[in-house]
Amino acid sequence: MALTARAWKTWGDMKPDLPTTNAALTAALTTLRPDLHRFLSRMMGSVFDGEDVLQDAMLAALRAIETGARVENPRAWMFRIARNTALNAIRARKSEQAMKSRLSHFKEVTQTLPVSGGTADTLRPLMTLTPRQRSAVILFDVLGYSASEVADISDSSIDAVKSTLKRGRAALRSAPSEQLGDLNDTDKVLLARYTACFNAHDFDTIRAMLAEEVALDVVSIEHRTGAEAVGGYYSNYAKVTDWMMVPGHVDGTPTVLVFDREKPGIAPVYVIRLTFSDQKLLRIQDFRYARYVMQDVHWRRV
Repeated sequence: MALTARAWKTWGDMKPDLPTTNAALTAALTTLRPDLHRFLSRMMGSVFDGEDVLQDAMLAALRAIETGARVENPRAWMFRIARNTALNAIRARKSEQAMKSRLSHFKEVTQTLPVSGGTADTLRPLMTLTPRQRSAVILFDVLGYSASEVADISDSSIDAVKSTLKRGRAALRSAPSEQLGDLNDTDKVLLARYTACFNAHDFDTIRAMLAEEVALDVVSIEHRTGAEAVGGYYSNYAKVTDWMMVPGHVDGTPTVLVFDREKPGIAPVYVIRLTFSDQKLLRIQDFRYARYVMQDVHWRRV
């Protein structure tokens, strides 16, 4: 959550909402954020949903500190909060079956396009596990926690963790490996217009695409709401020249793939997720300063 001097210089007028109640927790969260995101993106089956839940978990942690919580092991404590926040988010969905049913609608992608590789393909098969199996498998097999540490985070016994791991691994071995289909035609058109205007520095046209209630999240830097407030975001981008925007999709949602202008053919260095509604841009989630998500992003050009 701490900002580099370059970040402050680049984004000038943006003021991050940094916690001031507990310096030690702030430092711990800065170090833990990438691992927490790896865990939560797998719990939720999406790098974007994982980031949303991560922010909720961080707020819950800060509220707990403000109300007098004592933390002896920040890492285990924070993972416990993250796990519980993810479980609550999953329960808030209509049902696990509703989430799984989304998978059955993904068609196989046959067009040859460059992809980032990495471990992103493992996110969707994890959705076939129960939330508790998913948590145990991610903590033990992905993040390398011991059975006793997983038990501590899960408020469970070591034997229960081992049993959950066994069932989860068995279910994962038989899980299908599926890829995302393409965007719908409306999102394709809007995304193409957005990226073309961005590359042309035609920010006035982009501002006209914003919904009045548009929300901006420059992850780990700032939140803004409302078309007028979000307008300054594009003024900040106009000050830098290290980007090239390409239309794409991640997790089946419209996504701007941001390439290094000097090395455009390698892979995007970060992504910007867009949400459209009624021909207007409703939400912007910019990962310029949260590039840890790229290790789990499965992206495709449109």
